[in-house]
Amino acid sequence: MFRWIKNIGPGTLVAAAFIGPGTVTLCSKAGVQFGYSLLWAMLLSIIATIVLQEMAARTGIITQKGLAEVIKGQITSPLLRNIAIFLILGAVVIGNAAYEAGNISGASLGMYVFGEKYAVFYPVLIGIVAFVVLFIGNYKILERSLVALVLLMSISFIITAILTKPDIVAMLKGTFTPTIPEDSIIVIIGLIGTTVVPYNLFLHASLVKEKWKTKEDLASARKDTIISIVLGGIVSMTIIVAATAITGGSVDNAFDLAKGLEPLYGENAKYLLGIGLFAAGITSAITAPLAAAYVAKSCFGWKASLKDNRFRAVWMIILILGVVFSSLKLKPVEVITFAQVANGLLLPIVAIFLVWIVNKTNVLGKYKNTLFQNILAICIILITIILGVKGIYKVF
Repeated sequence: MFRWIKNIGPGTLVAAAFIGPGTVTLCSKAGVQFGYSLLWAMLLSIIATIVLQEMAARTGIITQKGLAEVIKGQITSPLLRNIAIFLILGAVVIGNAAYEAGNISGASLGMYVFGEKYAVFYPVLIGIVAFVVLFIGNYKILERSLVALVLLMSISFIITAILTKPDIVAMLKGTFTPTIPEDSIIVIIGLIGTTVVPYNLFLHASLVKEKWKTKEDLASARKDTIISIVLGGIVSMTIIVAATAITGGSVDNAFDLAKGLEPLYGENAKYLLGIGLFAAGITSAITAPLAAAYVAKSCFGWKASLKDNRFRAVWMIILILGVVFSSLKLKPVEVITFAQVANGLLLPIVAIFLVWIVNKTNVLGKYKNTLFQNILAICIILITIILGVKGIYKVF
């Protein structure tokens, strides 16, 4: 355990990225509307995330390149290559700018439980904290800051779930017996989209090569990925469990969840959830601009460090847009929910690109996918396509 804590790294940053206000919002909705019955969707999401993130990490370590750079290098047609770069840049950079407003608004909501008097300053304060952590440009400081916040968030949400005294039998049934209750398909796609985040695949491939340089490090990277994502998945499940305790009323975010739990479990639940939401928001507020900067670096082939002005310019733009839109008091909940569903629909396309890359001998050599890994990946892609088609049919 001590050795793992010492080697902890990119996997935790991936967990920090996917447990943001969007995850809290959708998990809260899932718990309030459908009880424990959608816990299986989170279990599926955790398995899918581990499978896909391991492939991304393996690609990053073996090639010592970002995922976008590897994809770009394998497309021989200039037209198709430019289309791929445009799609990747558009999906990640523009998408993360939209997310950032939700991340900062979510972290601000977490601070509301400690007083709404200075609420107008919360987005700017959070933006400054994220700016300082990113501007330092030291990978170890960035990593340790996020690890501490993820642990704080995890403890907060897990204790809150325990306070609600959940029905263990019903939890196990909901986790291992897949059911699709009426009107739940959009929430299911959202739960998958908020956990298996396409931009995390690009972020992970870039982060692992900051920490690990040789093929011998693959085992450490794999262990880091599995433990971190399982922990992140447990946190998401505890939010669903906590939200199940609320009967009636509308819950659109963790602040509503905190208010709903307060009459049942007192102020402790409110403060625990406030701390958890603040940590969830600020970790995602740091990782979303970072992911956008790494993708831009990879797409344009910059030989840039964390302190490079071009790299900094990208994350600064994303961060500033997030602070501005958050300060304008635009409703982030609808935007976040739509973004998570869009993520769930976009995921099969990104996953197909990734599976294509990890099966190329000229890219990964003997470290390319095994038959078992391909079967798992194809099953995940098929499930996400089926759910995506059902979701589109439901909407239209």
